[in-house]
Amino acid sequence: MISVSFIFFSFCSAIALSLTSYVVYHVIIAPRFNPLRKLAGPPLNGPLHNHMSPVLDPFRSPRTHAAYVEKYGRNVRIRGLGPWDERLLPLDPVSVAHVLKNSTIYEKPWQSRRLITSLIGCGMLAAEGHVHKRQRRVATPAFSIQNMRALVPLVFSKGEELRDKWMNMSQAMKEENVASEKQNSGQVEIDICHWISRATFDVIGLAGFDYNFNAIQNESDELFAAYKEMFEIAVSQGDAVRTVLGIYFPILNNLFPDERAKTVHRCQETIRRVAGKLVQQKKSRIIDEQKSGSAYTGKDLLSLLLKSNIATDLPPDQRISDEDILHNINTFMFAGSDTTSLALTWTFLLLAKHPDLQTRLRTELLSIVPTTPISRLSSEETESLHNTLQNLPFLNNVCRESLRLVPPVHSSLRVATQDDEIPVSYPVHLSDGTISEQKSISVSKGSFVHVPVEAFNLDKGMWGPNAWDFDPDRWDHLSEDVLSLPGLYSNLLTFSAGPRSCIGMRFSMIEMKTFLYILLTTFSFAETDKRIYKANVVLTRPYVSGQFKKGSQCPLIVTPLESIATS
Repeated sequence: MISVSFIFFSFCSAIALSLTSYVVYHVIIAPRFNPLRKLAGPPLNGPLHNHMSPVLDPFRSPRTHAAYVEKYGRNVRIRGLGPWDERLLPLDPVSVAHVLKNSTIYEKPWQSRRLITSLIGCGMLAAEGHVHKRQRRVATPAFSIQNMRALVPLVFSKGEELRDKWMNMSQAMKEENVASEKQNSGQVEIDICHWISRATFDVIGLAGFDYNFNAIQNESDELFAAYKEMFEIAVSQGDAVRTVLGIYFPILNNLFPDERAKTVHRCQETIRRVAGKLVQQKKSRIIDEQKSGSAYTGKDLLSLLLKSNIATDLPPDQRISDEDILHNINTFMFAGSDTTSLALTWTFLLLAKHPDLQTRLRTELLSIVPTTPISRLSSEETESLHNTLQNLPFLNNVCRESLRLVPPVHSSLRVATQDDEIPVSYPVHLSDGTISEQKSISVSKGSFVHVPVEAFNLDKGMWGPNAWDFDPDRWDHLSEDVLSLPGLYSNLLTFSAGPRSCIGMRFSMIEMKTFLYILLTTFSFAETDKRIYKANVVLTRPYVSGQFKKGSQCPLIVTPLESIATS
């Protein structure tokens, strides 16, 4: 008679054999037949070595990408996290355009989607396929030109509030200097990154769901604290190894939660409770007003999303759940506050490094300052001022150049959902040292494609030998090569391209130009003696040398223009 122990042993052996076979196939056998192995690529120093650090580190990546193009052409094979992970690094505009255009063939990997979903839910950043298409269709009307223009007075008011806050800080410093018999110029060192982040949170809170965080004045609001802690501490200060383990083995975060997992869980509970209640209240008001025959006039994104979702011309199967609505509000909070605040931070730092360009931009901005204070302008007059602002040539050039030089999203990752042929426009360098004139590259299902956003924006072969310099005037004489580059905004990949391009690009540009206008016509900005460096921590963030654990920082010397005029 067969014993129970023998059956159990046989069962365990079968499972172990199956797992071993699976690992051997995917780690050793399958990679040998990956067509990407035919491409040229940088060497490896060992079986566990990879190319992620030089490709992802903003301090090294420009030189890395330039060296790769020179040695291995414009479609390069690189190693990902393990020997099974051969990736395509396309630096050919035709190849990248194909990948971004065909979003059903090249999706975000499940690993990326699981990480995003674990933080902010399955909104448009994480959703794929018909789910993403349905969410985007419901959200698109909220981001129309007309609806974005309606938010212009709100952005101006928050820009003025931040200006007044900084002016008060300057005045306090001046009084302190007078008391101690020091020079009273009003200069004050301000962490631009921190304060602009607070302001953009305020803007997206009101524009997103008509909720005032009041973050410029204080950081006591519990919903603001939950979002801020989750985005900054849990994301930028998390342990990379533990994060990766949590992606592949999510049960770890349930059984053995570390501080990051506990922080995320606590923040999510607050967001579900407070923001979830806001969604239900807003939905009830819209339904009640529809029943009474009057139209709800809320212009915040949540109101517009909810109205779009219950529109009579939208088929029931195309509508999204209340949970999806909340997930997309979380997405707007992350994408709408963090990316824009970082773009503004880098712009102010670049202008501080180039005082001549800062002065030139200020002169242009001062030329359109109305005789009436902005706070006394009507909504129509504020929108008219913004229309003038939108068309200022040097401001346009500065914004485009800053977004080119330091894109908040350093790179993106896609995975092939089927075998595909990616077209090329440059000769293909092969691993045997030959150069092929083939018209496409074979990519097998499951292969990763690393989309190098920064590399395209800094490509000297496209942008010229000064591609790594801050030169706003380059935009007055772009080459044909640049004009052929893919991108939603000004031939840049900063806002991506294709069906998954940034839906909030217009709103981001409204914020960026408005804040630059208000702050540059009030203050001058100069560097401190602290060294600021770039680090790719989900987004490209500024850090003070030797102070990484303190989080993102970008201190600048801020001086009121009136103090400069009287000194």
